[in-house]
Amino acid sequence: MKRRLLTVVSLAVATSIFVASPASAQEEVAAAPQWLVDNLWVMIAGILVFSMQGGFALVEAGLTRAKNVGNIVMKNLMDCAAGVLAFALIGYAIGFSGPEMLGGWFGFGLGVSGVESTASDGGLLPATFFFFQAAFAATAATIVSGAMAERTKFKAYFVYSIAITALIYPVVLRWTWGGGWLAQLGVPFSDFAGSTIVHATGGWTALMGAWVLGPRLGKYTKDGKLRPIPGHSIPYVVLGAFILFVGWFGFNAGSELAVDEFVMPIAMKTLVAAGAGAVAAMSVNWMRDGKPDVSMAANGLLAGLVAITAPVGAVETWAAVLIGAIGGVIAVYSVAFFDRIKIDDPVGAISVHGVVGTWGTLSIALFARYDDAFLGRENAGLFYGGGLDQLWTQLVFVVVHFVFIAVTTGLLFFAIKRTIGLRVSAEEELTGLDVIEHGSPGYGLDPGIPGAGNVGAPAPSPAPGS
Repeated sequence: MKRRLLTVVSLAVATSIFVASPASAQEEVAAAPQWLVDNLWVMIAGILVFSMQGGFALVEAGLTRAKNVGNIVMKNLMDCAAGVLAFALIGYAIGFSGPEMLGGWFGFGLGVSGVESTASDGGLLPATFFFFQAAFAATAATIVSGAMAERTKFKAYFVYSIAITALIYPVVLRWTWGGGWLAQLGVPFSDFAGSTIVHATGGWTALMGAWVLGPRLGKYTKDGKLRPIPGHSIPYVVLGAFILFVGWFGFNAGSELAVDEFVMPIAMKTLVAAGAGAVAAMSVNWMRDGKPDVSMAANGLLAGLVAITAPVGAVETWAAVLIGAIGGVIAVYSVAFFDRIKIDDPVGAISVHGVVGTWGTLSIALFARYDDAFLGRENAGLFYGGGLDQLWTQLVFVVVHFVFIAVTTGLLFFAIKRTIGLRVSAEEELTGLDVIEHGSPGYGLDPGIPGAGNVGAPAPSPAPGS
């Protein structure tokens, strides 16, 4: 009897502990300061954005030939590693913490001020904010690598990648999120998570790089016709697109910079815009070419994401679907346009990030229903009676931004071309950059085997004009 009683008591005590534990845990979570929860969320969002580097690496590797796969992923690795260091030493201060100069057009400083501080006034710690912004800076740089793939010297790429994160992208930050001249206009500029600030910066830099480089050998025939150069792995492309898709929830929802009631609507609108972009791009491409192209559908997914990145905090769900779908359609026709003018972009980065990023930024002026913390008013969009004021502000920025990126990066690429050289030789391009630039094939085959550097690649292409 005593043994039974002891058993019953033991069970009762154990049950009470297990039942009480969740409640206690909930109380502890509920007791956590809001600022601490916000910092944790933004850190997690930053980790998601950093994970996008893996997505970019796979997409770019899949859309290039096997002989260059090691080279392209090395570039993505350095975009993240060296880019973060350059942003910490110089770029962050130019964008945010340095003293304002020339009426908000520029700022300068060195290092990340107060990054070791753990004191909070109820907002983000300096380290948290830097961590999140560094992820964005690395993203802007890595967009460029795909458009310049298969013919760029690695040392040249290393130089301009650092220059972008240290000097060029931070100036755009100063103008916008850093409180510069655009943020001071009577009708403030809005780009919630960076359709132009991040993506078009990378996209227009990619345009200048591809233009200065010229097309890959054999990309165009003597009479100017397009000669397709297929990538070596469609599964890489799709897997990379999915990784980018997941990471984008950190990109957009993380830009709320807090855990509040707006986070999930932002995530939901990101989701439907991505789906609309993929379906629209696939459908248009299917109607044009007779077959649904996998890589174009993947680029449509990314185009939908890029398009919604700017307006996600200001638009209704139906508008998010429409904006994403239009982004997917734009990507299809933009890729065809750049091929017609002989701008060789192996991955479509110029179209997806530059052209579609600009569309996303302009779409705010049409569809803005809510104040996204930048607009300062409800119903700012033209379709909601907001007039043309917001459209004018958005247009001013996208034009000034394009001119600034084109001039600065164009000068940068020409300077590199005239000094250390921008492009590998024709012989090196035909052999493959993995062996020439890094000493071994990307897939670990014996570099002593004749032609190992060309595994998975088409036969050597003739020179342009042949």
